[in-house]
Amino acid sequence: MIFWMFWGTMFVGGGAILMALVGVRGPVYVRMTRAWARVALWASGSDAVLHGVEHVTPGEPFILVANHVSWFDIFAIAAKLPVDYHFVAKKELERIPVFGLAWRVAGHISIDRSNRDSATRSLRKAGEQMREQKSVVVIFAEGTRSRSGRLLPFKKGAFVLSQETGIPIVPTIVTGSYDIMRPDTFLVRPATIHVYFEPPVDPAGLKGDALMERVRRVFVERLEETDSLPPDDSAPAPLPEAED
Repeated sequence: MIFWMFWGTMFVGGGAILMALVGVRGPVYVRMTRAWARVALWASGSDAVLHGVEHVTPGEPFILVANHVSWFDIFAIAAKLPVDYHFVAKKELERIPVFGLAWRVAGHISIDRSNRDSATRSLRKAGEQMREQKSVVVIFAEGTRSRSGRLLPFKKGAFVLSQETGIPIVPTIVTGSYDIMRPDTFLVRPATIHVYFEPPVDPAGLKGDALMERVRRVFVERLEETDSLPPDDSAPAPLPEAED
């Protein structure tokens, strides 16, 4: 997989950079991102299955808010999402050779999490981009990968963006990716990833944290329904039963 990802990044990323240098613009970069992600899934022996695609409406802007437990969440969404999209992610990705420059020319949006004002400007840029292009942005609700596979507290950025723009959120729950490549290892175990697109949540009337809490309930319900939450190692052990 490392072999194919290296050459896939060099070929697709390098191609995107060259195209940007000669002035190419438009959705071709989304198609290139999709091709790169499909190489990753193919090289790992894994695949992704979509559920609730009827909730993803072409030509309508929305904010796709997903959980994040593995690099394969990114590959599954990027490879299979059937509409044009741009990811919003941490600025550190720009430091990766070839990939970082290709990320920028493809129109994906970086956020400097250490600078609140810069992060706010990046999110507003995402909102303007969605309105102008009728496009989709993908934001991971927790802001980083969960090391345990369980939901972390949600960051507010995606929800503030939704409230400011009036653009609905499509909660997107990814299951099956955690065991493909666990944190802190490069061991890959092929599996099938399931991506659930839930009905859009309209931010109208949901002030403060109410929108975030409603969306989080959708995640918890789907994860419990699919029995996709790993055991919580931090939970206290049950007390021993008293003897007669």
